[in-house]
Amino acid sequence: MSAVGKSPLLIVGGLYAGYGDSEILHDVDLQVADGELTTIIGPNGAGKSTLLKAIMGYLMPTAGQVNFAGADITRMPTHRRVGKGLAYVPQLENVFPSLTVEENLIMGGYDLAGDKPLLRQRMETQFERFPRLAERRRQRVRTMSGGERQMLALARALMTEPRMLLLDEPSAALSPKIADEVFAKVQEINAQGRTIVIVEQNADSSLRISNRGVVLADGRNAFEGPADHILQDEKIREAYLGAAEA
Repeated sequence: MSAVGKSPLLIVGGLYAGYGDSEILHDVDLQVADGELTTIIGPNGAGKSTLLKAIMGYLMPTAGQVNFAGADITRMPTHRRVGKGLAYVPQLENVFPSLTVEENLIMGGYDLAGDKPLLRQRMETQFERFPRLAERRRQRVRTMSGGERQMLALARALMTEPRMLLLDEPSAALSPKIADEVFAKVQEINAQGRTIVIVEQNADSSLRISNRGVVLADGRNAFEGPADHILQDEKIREAYLGAAEA
């Protein structure tokens, strides 16, 4: 889905954040248009995952601002950000292995507990979107493959019908074939109107499905622009994509 000309849904300005005395992000800016698919790349330790956590509210910045859908959410608790339309899929521990597929989706739609027909409707929507999960709806997640778990993590996040999905390394530890399936599904979800921000080490595959790319290095903005420009620019590839994929 093209996001050209659309207003920003997410605006991050002058963000500083870190852990304890260790500052990771230094004056980071980010704008994501409504309907856009943006990939954030950079070497290990660049602050990519830290940025997602600060946007989601798992990490409070020491300075700067996060604005989502026209509201300042910089100090807003995570659960209220979910209510505003944000959803986050972490790289690790993004599903409950001891529960079934259905039970995981119910956990994703916890705020719909008082409206069981709507909860069931949302679940069936996910089963239509992810047919493989429908075949395994009563299967324990610990018996499923890595690719199936990643699809379930996406489906669980979509139970809240978010306006924006934040995905941290969705292709991590997956075979190239399964990673391609995950990227295809992400592209499909974006084409249906969902705004998506991906942090990814598999820079080439992620940029190919993206509108824009953002490069972080040493916790700072290094470059941003159209994804196809980043893919084709040899200087950018040599300076950043090689490091991102190392």
